[in-house]
Order: sequence, then structure tokens, then C-alpha cells
Amino acid sequence: MRKYELMAIFPIEEDLSKAAQDAVRATLGEFGAEIESEEPYGDRDLWYDVKKRNKGRFVLFNIKVNPAKVIEIDRQFKLQKDLLKFLFVRVDE
Repeated sequence: MRKYELMAIFPIEEDLSKAAQDAVRATLGEFGAEIESEEPYGDRDLWYDVKKRNKGRFVLFNIKVNPAKVIEIDRQFKLQKDLLKFLFVRVDE
């Protein structure tokens, strides 16, 4: 298992944001990822409109996951309509 940082941007509406964060946690758990920490970065303006939105709620997840599963998780995240953007970054130990 390798460490990754996952930065995810959710809608700022509370109900949509909570549902999308729960969906991200469920997807990570489905693929055997361990969530070590979850840090909210708050609501911020986006540089450009994403899915017709100009603001987003940023959350940083520190996770451990098998590198082969990252591609599958990426594919599942692309299907989630309330996850505006996301980025996986491998953390060197």
C-alpha cells in the first residue's frame, strides 16, 4: 500500500457536499483504501467554472491504497456528478 493525498472539490451547498463526501468515502472503502486523515480547506473561489459553479468546498484526504486500485477509483470518481474535481498525488516516504 502506498500513501496518497487526494484533493477533492465539492459543491458548497451543505446537502450536496455531505452526500458527495460520503460517496467518496464509500468508494475509497470499496477499493480497500484506508483514510488516515481528512482536512477541510474551506470554501474557495474556483479559477474557472466547473460544472457551472464558481465556488467549491475543498477537502484533503490522506489515504493509503494499493497503486493498482487508483486507476479504478479514478474511473469511479469521474462518474460522480457532485464531485467537481479531484487529484491524486503520491506522497514519497
